[in-house]
Amino acid sequence: MPKVTQEYILNKKKKIIDAAYELCLEKTVSTVTMQDIINRTGLSQGGIYRFYKDIDEIFGDMLADMRQKVTIKNELDAILAKADEFSAGEVIDRIFDMLADNMEAELMGIQKIDLEMSVLAMNAPERVDKILADAKGVGNKEYLMYRASEYFGQKMEAGTFTPRIEPMEILAYISSVYTGIQTTCIVQHCYNKVPVDEMFQPKRRFRVLATTVKYLMGIDE
Repeated sequence: MPKVTQEYILNKKKKIIDAAYELCLEKTVSTVTMQDIINRTGLSQGGIYRFYKDIDEIFGDMLADMRQKVTIKNELDAILAKADEFSAGEVIDRIFDMLADNMEAELMGIQKIDLEMSVLAMNAPERVDKILADAKGVGNKEYLMYRASEYFGQKMEAGTFTPRIEPMEILAYISSVYTGIQTTCIVQHCYNKVPVDEMFQPKRRFRVLATTVKYLMGIDE
């Protein structure tokens, strides 16, 4: 029997997770089945189960692949690396403009799948915990919260930020509004099948969020 190389295994797995990604764009995540993936890839049932024991293992690798391909990490790190060249208010504006651009570019991709994973988590939390455990890497919102907390702490120590409420409340507010913008835009664009209304364009909503965060952080411009 010919020796199976690591390259062969990786190529087969890529074919499978690419098929899963395509199907998750066409259907809701919760309705994608192993049979769908078998049909899409043209592989036999044994050919699929040779590499993955169930659909959730495939989703885990799919999410890990998405996190590598679509990440705000480099852009966010670049903004914060040059933070001293701008006012604190400008840094916040640049961060939220970047988030809006990223969300607009990926409304029909990772943003849709991320939202549907959140919905699945409400109905099957143990299942999603397993999927996320298999998905290596950090999600965009989680990385944003980590770096924002770090940046806010530095600015508070320097006296640049004088928060009007508890900093953790501000971070929780950012997380909640981020999810709200994501949900509203995706529901309108992906499920209503109409262009996102001007009032709900990510850029516009994130600029309002930036203005609110600057106020809560005690930045008067």
